[in-house]
This record gives sequence, structure tokens and C-alpha cells, in this order.
Amino acid sequence: MIISPKVRGFICVTAHPDGCKKNVLEQISYVNSQKKITDSPRKVLIIGSSTGYGLASRIVASFGSEADTIGIYFERPEMDGKLASAGFYNARALDEFSRTEGRLSESINGDAFSDAVKGETIALIREKCGKIDCIIYSLASPRRTDPVSGETYKSVLKPIGASFSGKTVNTDTEQILEISIDPATELEIEATCKVMGGEDWERWVDQLLAADVLAEGLKTCAYSYIGPEVTWPIYANGTIGKAKEHLEQSAKNIQNKLKKLQGEAIISVNKAVVTQASSAIPVVPLYNSILFKIMKQKGIHEGCIEQMYRLFSSHFDANRDELGRNRLDNLEMRDDVQREVKEIWPRISTENLRELSDFEGYRQDFLRLFGFEVAGVDYGKDMEIA
Repeated sequence: MIISPKVRGFICVTAHPDGCKKNVLEQISYVNSQKKITDSPRKVLIIGSSTGYGLASRIVASFGSEADTIGIYFERPEMDGKLASAGFYNARALDEFSRTEGRLSESINGDAFSDAVKGETIALIREKCGKIDCIIYSLASPRRTDPVSGETYKSVLKPIGASFSGKTVNTDTEQILEISIDPATELEIEATCKVMGGEDWERWVDQLLAADVLAEGLKTCAYSYIGPEVTWPIYANGTIGKAKEHLEQSAKNIQNKLKKLQGEAIISVNKAVVTQASSAIPVVPLYNSILFKIMKQKGIHEGCIEQMYRLFSSHFDANRDELGRNRLDNLEMRDDVQREVKEIWPRISTENLRELSDFEGYRQDFLRLFGFEVAGVDYGKDMEIA
């Protein structure tokens, strides 16, 4: 099988095994080129570990901190000659590279929202680790089934209170378009909080605490994003923003529960990067394209792996704001960077998209998520799929 990218809107429905493996290896190489991280967690559980920030977290933990890791993800494996999802290939590659270095690298492929996977994880921790000293919560899912009620909730990307109209880019046609999105209903807001808020994070901590598999001084960190005003109607002030408020309240709840372990619950506000989740959010791909050009020109651009190395090497304690959140987005939100974004935003059009933004860089980052456009990979090779 010759594998080529087949893009449908914000999703690529194919993934290249060799490209995904090389992409993981390049991130490992970056971490290996940096200073080793000392006095860092040694037994790390990453919930949502197969792509984006979760994958980068696991790579940094394993190769930067030389930690044993357990990764939880929900990905499609190869079956009946059909390709697996990119996340499956990423996780498989990481397990292989980590084990080669002699480190524990265990993975569970299943629904992290379910109590069954939580129970399976607890059993694995007891068998392989004893206790863990760090939990990374990096789930990004469009839906969640509540393990208590059995009800399935679906998240939406909508404004609250009023319709939103603004610019976005059609990444297939490279056209700048004006879009309009109706406001979310109360039920949609509630459902989005159920999926993307902190209820499941807190449930994980509750069950791990009850099972006595958390070490003294445990740190648990969940990832968030705020962004600039241009994205607020559809992000910070929209349904996702409400979910992130819920996440922050959950962090406070978890913090109280971890007092007896002298543990800490942290929210890390990360930089805008290209992920499968962010690609689906209107406005964000256009904003990212502009942002990347500016940050690259200033020599301060970072991807997931650079951000996560910075997080772990600062021991989850860099650039805290007045609410105690770790602000890894400090370079993105610099006044000079955001001033230039504001200058470009009203001027950008279909005709000058590639001149005023790094749309090509955005496009390449997007395809790399699925193992394409990775240097050194033979994309003409006939691949055998199980």
C-alpha cells in the first residue's frame, strides 16, 4: 500500500506509520539535545498520551527525566489491512524507543473516561510502578460517556450569549472566509463542560487516591489555553472557555484532596500550536498562521515538545500568574507579538494569506500530525499493513 494524505476538513483520514515514527524520533532527539532534567517525577501517568501535548509530555518524561511512564489513549489500531490512527503509531513508536533505553513504557488503549480503564490503570500501576508521582491530564475528545449515568455528552465550539461573526481560513481551499456561528444553548454549554471540563480529571484523582497508588508530593497538571482577544468569542468567552473555567475549579478541588500527600494540582496555560483538536476550532488556524510567522521572525516560536520540555524542566513552576496558573504562553502573549497580530488581522485576505502569515508552516505542521511531510521518510515505499 502506498500511503498518501487524504484530508477532509480538519482531519486527515490516513496516517503514515514511518512518518509518525520519525516524528516521534525527532522529538526525542530534541529532548536528548537538551540538559537532563533532575529532581523531576520518576513515575508518570499521562492521560491522553498519543498526540500533541500529551505525547510531548510523555517523551519529555521518558527521555528528559528518564522516568517510567504509563500512557492512556483511545486510538484505532491496524485491522484487516486498514491503517491505524496516527496516535496509535505515535504511541507504538514511543513504547519501542523508551523500552530500548531500558525504561518502563506501558500503554493502555481504551476510553479514559470509563471506570474500567481507570481500574485497569490502577492494576498496572500496582504491578509495574508501586506508586506514581506525576499525573498529566491531556485529554481532547469530542464526546464523553458519564460512567455513572451512562449518558453521552457531546462538546460544541460555539459562542455564548450572542452570535459570532468573524474571519477564518478554509484550510482546503486557502480562502479567507467570513463565518457566523449561533450561540450555544444552556444544554450545549453543560455538555461541553461535561466533556472538556475537569470532572473526569477529578474522578481519576479520586480513584487513584482511594487505591493508594499516589506518592507523597505528587504533582498533577492539566493543560489549558486562553489566547488573545481575537479568539475570545469562540474560545475563552465561548463554550470551551466555560469548560476551562470548570477545569480550573476542579484543580482547586483536587488541590484540597491532595493536601494529605502534600501534593499539588496545576493548570498550565500553553501556547497555541497545531493539534487535531485546535484545527477544528474556527478562527484558530488563521490566528496560528499569523502567530507562527511573527514568532518565527522573532526566534521565539515553540512547538509541543519545546513547550513540554520547558514545563518539566521548570518543575511545573514557571511564570505563575496571580491565579497560580503556569503561563507557558508568555512568549505568545508578549505585547510586541500580539501588537503585530492585531496589525495583520484586519488586512489579511485570500490574496495575501501566504505573504502575511506562515500558512505553509501551519499546513506542514498539520500534515506532520499524521506522519506526512516528515523529512527523510520514503513516501513512495509500499507499506505492509496488518
